[in-house]
Amino acid sequence: MMKLKEFNIPFSGLKLGKHEFVYEIDDAFFESFDYQEFNGASIHTKAILDKMSTMMELRIEAEGTVNVDCDLTGEPFDQPIESDLHLVIKFGEEYNDEDDEILIIPHGEFQINIAQYIYEMLVLAVPQKRVHPGVEDGTLKSDILDKLEELQPKEQKEPSEKTDPRWDDLKKLLTDK
Repeated sequence: MMKLKEFNIPFSGLKLGKHEFVYEIDDAFFESFDYQEFNGASIHTKAILDKMSTMMELRIEAEGTVNVDCDLTGEPFDQPIESDLHLVIKFGEEYNDEDDEILIIPHGEFQINIAQYIYEMLVLAVPQKRVHPGVEDGTLKSDILDKLEELQPKEQKEPSEKTDPRWDDLKKLLTDK
């Protein structure tokens, strides 16, 4: 994955200890993954790489908003998201990312690209059901909401006293025990 080179962390040149990398994630980032669920994005992301003598630890923290369409009304809104990810990076014979928490990279490697990790973390941070905050607090005015309300079944005011004679005989069976 050669795209998104700015997400390469060249760890071989780094001293032991913690190193911080900061990224501002926007629409272009998601477009590069061909992901079009968001109308817009503004996410502050920080990666902290802790380099040790035999392994590394990576912590990625993100906070910001993605602009999405409400599932009920179709109205776009800014969905706040925040997420973090913790990854242990070890060296081994060959590349292996099958474990969610451990990444194994070949001994000769000198850098790691974290774009895929950031992408997955952010996509998973967005709620499955996207509801405009104005729907919940009643401040959103939209034609669709008006239509939904209009189409809602109206409650009957008074319960009917009339009963179906066919059920009356069955009810007797219940009470005649």
